[in-house]
Amino acid sequence: MSLLKTPVVPVKMEQARQQLERWRSTRAHRSPIPEPLWAAAVQLARQHGIFATARALRLDYTRLKARVESAPFKSRTSVVHSKRAFRRAAPPSFVELIAPRPGSAPECRVELEGPRGRMRIEFKGMAMAELVALSRALWDGAA
Repeated sequence: MSLLKTPVVPVKMEQARQQLERWRSTRAHRSPIPEPLWAAAVQLARQHGIFATARALRLDYTRLKARVESAPFKSRTSVVHSKRAFRRAAPPSFVELIAPRPGSAPECRVELEGPRGRMRIEFKGMAMAELVALSRALWDGAA
């Protein structure tokens, strides 16, 4: 015997769904969704995902995604307005460090991501002392 599991809908998602349904039942034909309802949907999409929110609230996925990407994102320290910064708001979950192979020339690759893009720096044949000095100069801003 299989039991069908009904998805658990968060309370705020259900409240937003009810508000949208009330608005839909009283609106004039083809009138735009009010901004406060869109703002609530954007906030829910950031917490629960765009697809799940669009499906639960019966919203157009593409329009909701565009609003999520264009709306300001409030972080703990500041308001970030770019799509790229929103995606990178979370700290990295994994950092891979690869030990050099015995007998090989010293080699190092550093990959950085920031609000203005990505950067990859590869050092081949550089002595460890030179790499440390370069890193300190870049980190301290002395370069």
